[in-house]
Amino acid sequence: MTVRHGFHATMTAQPGKADELIKLLLDAPSLPHDDCLVFLVARSASDRDVVHVIEGWTSAEAHSAFFGGDRAQALVAKLQPLLAGEPTYTDAVPVGGKATF
Repeated sequence: MTVRHGFHATMTAQPGKADELIKLLLDAPSLPHDDCLVFLVARSASDRDVVHVIEGWTSAEAHSAFFGGDRAQALVAKLQPLLAGEPTYTDAVPVGGKATF
């Protein structure tokens, strides 16, 4: 499968809530979803409250269908109180690279 839709999100957690935010993101229901091919969570090295997420999906339609569902909306509801402001999103389609954990 090929990534045809993706984005980079930057979220700023409420002070002291980044670990909780990261834990929720790493348990996201999109991780085991077959159409989600890339899901990376990173923390800023200079500001521990800033969290980045990079996602790559098989299509924009698959992404929209997934995020319109109950499981994704439940995750969004849990994330909202942990955030200090609105996340920023940049469209990004991963074209290659490496991730080893």
